[in-house]
Amino acid sequence: MSCKVWAHRGASAYAPENTVPAFRMAMEMGADGIELDVHLSSDGSLMVIHDSTVDRTSNGSGRVVDMTCQELKKLDFSYGMAEYEGARIPTLKEVYGLIKKSAMTVNVEVKCDEVMYPGIWDKLIRLEREMGMQGRIIYSSFNHYVLLKIREIDPDARIGLLYSNAMVDPWVYADHLKADAIHPHCKAALLCPGLMEGCAQNGIDVNAWAADTEQDMTALIEKKANALITNSPDVALGLLAR
Repeated sequence: MSCKVWAHRGASAYAPENTVPAFRMAMEMGADGIELDVHLSSDGSLMVIHDSTVDRTSNGSGRVVDMTCQELKKLDFSYGMAEYEGARIPTLKEVYGLIKKSAMTVNVEVKCDEVMYPGIWDKLIRLEREMGMQGRIIYSSFNHYVLLKIREIDPDARIGLLYSNAMVDPWVYADHLKADAIHPHCKAALLCPGLMEGCAQNGIDVNAWAADTEQDMTALIEKKANALITNSPDVALGLLAR
């Protein structure tokens, strides 16, 4: 099976990250999936945004958790891209609605680091079921306790252990947590001895992120990663086609 291409925060090299235009562009490019991030608003809505604040990606300032969904919706998330002026922050439900009729996988990164969101796991599983997205979602997080909570609520939920730096025998840890996949930084995936082979032998998928150079993309394809997560899905798809 060939390496899948997941668009990191959508086709974020070309459109504002984590917005509907970026996700729609990824669909049009033919990406196999999208990766996105979720926080909770003050009124409990699942909001698709990477940072815990809106400062970097919008014309506003402040923490996501301190604003209602409607307050967040008033901000411009075009991220300095003039052609996308007026782009709004989407809810996770809106993104699911956009891609539901496709066959795309959704990698939902659950943000529980700078701000903790007790109960976010219940909302995620409830929405997955409400939208009929079972089997289409894989949850990842740097907070692995969150993934255990998701699994506790839904034993069939797919989880991927997100991490940045080198880890010895990560398939052992993944098996211990009954994870479906590891989500390492692409350098950790490519440079740690025996990682790809050990995961393959133990039935653990490798979905590597920050694969944004052709060199890293090609290496992950050749090493048979399950998926590469990239800001430029068109480039990765072109490499696969060749």
